[in-house]
Amino acid sequence: MAGEPQDDCLFCKIVAKHIPATIVRETETTVAFRDINPQAPTHVLVIPKVHYADAAELAAGAPEVAADLLRETQAVADEEKLDSYRIVFNTGSGAGQTVWHAHAHVLGGRGMQWPPG
Repeated sequence: MAGEPQDDCLFCKIVAKHIPATIVRETETTVAFRDINPQAPTHVLVIPKVHYADAAELAAGAPEVAADLLRETQAVADEEKLDSYRIVFNTGSGAGQTVWHAHAHVLGGRGMQWPPG
């Protein structure tokens, strides 16, 4: 059920502290941690503590948490002293989503090319 922790979800296990992660920020509604396969010098994932499969589902089901998640991407960028950065939401396997728990990638510390991918 959307919003409820899922036993088979990697990110739900990180939220529950059943799997370790290098946490850089935590709020009442979000957790931010370093990606284990970084694609830039700074690569932090910001996730909601509630389980929604992707960003679209999160926005529809818990818009206040989606807003919290976006605010936290800025807080991460500020703490990491990023003058410029990219926020990425992958939605669906064709877009590269591999963990079915909404999350934002905060990428910075190098130039970002356009178009991505």
